[in-house]
Amino acid sequence: MQHQSRQENLMYLALWAMAFVAPVLSLYARSVSDIHLAFEWHDVWFIWKRLVPFLLLFIVHNYLLAPLLVYRKKPVQYALITLAMLASFAFYQCSHRPMKPDFHPAEFRGGGAPPPFMEDRRPPLHQGAPPAIIGEHDAVAIIVLVLILGLNLGIKYFFKSQDDQRRFTALEKKNLEQQLEYLRYQVNPHFFMNTLNNIHALVDIEPEKAKDTIVELSRMMRYILYEGNKKDVLLSGEFDFIRHYVALMRLRFTEHVEVKVDLPKPVPAKLPPLILITFIENAFKHGVSYQHDSFVHVKASVSGQRLKFLCSNSKGTGSDREKGGIGLTNVRQRLNLIYGEDYTLSIEDKPDTYNVELEIPLT
Repeated sequence: MQHQSRQENLMYLALWAMAFVAPVLSLYARSVSDIHLAFEWHDVWFIWKRLVPFLLLFIVHNYLLAPLLVYRKKPVQYALITLAMLASFAFYQCSHRPMKPDFHPAEFRGGGAPPPFMEDRRPPLHQGAPPAIIGEHDAVAIIVLVLILGLNLGIKYFFKSQDDQRRFTALEKKNLEQQLEYLRYQVNPHFFMNTLNNIHALVDIEPEKAKDTIVELSRMMRYILYEGNKKDVLLSGEFDFIRHYVALMRLRFTEHVEVKVDLPKPVPAKLPPLILITFIENAFKHGVSYQHDSFVHVKASVSGQRLKFLCSNSKGTGSDREKGGIGLTNVRQRLNLIYGEDYTLSIEDKPDTYNVELEIPLT
């Protein structure tokens, strides 16, 4: 459930407090200005009891239904449940028409007419009688409820826009910090040193392959320098970067390391740059052992407008495990800033394997 801000809760509290205090002030003002009208608390209770259903439905809408539309982007589910709630409220209105408070002519001095809110009393329905057709008062109650729910949505969208602006500002600052971390950690000096050593070894043995490796390394650097600072990049570009990275990492290891990469054909969609490579880098850093067979498996799939990413690796032991790399804390912070609650990250740290499953929306 999306947590509401303190300001939003205080606004709702103030509005409903005004709604419950208003009848007291109104009846008191009438009793002061009209000598024929006496202030009675049972009149206040009558109005308050009519307000309670509105308050309960507001609470249900505010905490359960509105988040479906405002935060989870599920308009169809929200519309169906809200319409069902309005229909239930209409049935309740027709089935529970309470009598207005009784009044006694003796209470009004000088033969004055009873107050307007006590006129046109309707007797309660007989037990077991079918509900009446929606009347004028019932229609007004339904309209009032719709206005209350609309006001609730308006307030939520207002606070969400403010929260989005704060997150956008924080994300801009975070992106500047992340750009330095990309160069410092994701493509670090150790990576370049190992890659260049492998290229050097290929120059005499397989010169054509060495040339191709240099081209791949150049493409990676170009992608990081020119695409890494953008808000989002094409999915095809991110997949190409992953393929280049894995191709370079294969040069470091023997056939005892099983590397599988299953990436789908790219679709015309975008995602934040370098959001996936962190998990792959950590898989190679911490998942390869020179003492026994190891594996790194990477798989991605696209369904609708969502990307599902899986990364599994064996776990190296002792001195075989390299240190460094961007920690999961920084990755989670970036995901939270970009997607809020609209993503899932599941991590399984088993004795022999390490599995990461990430699902994010595409733009």
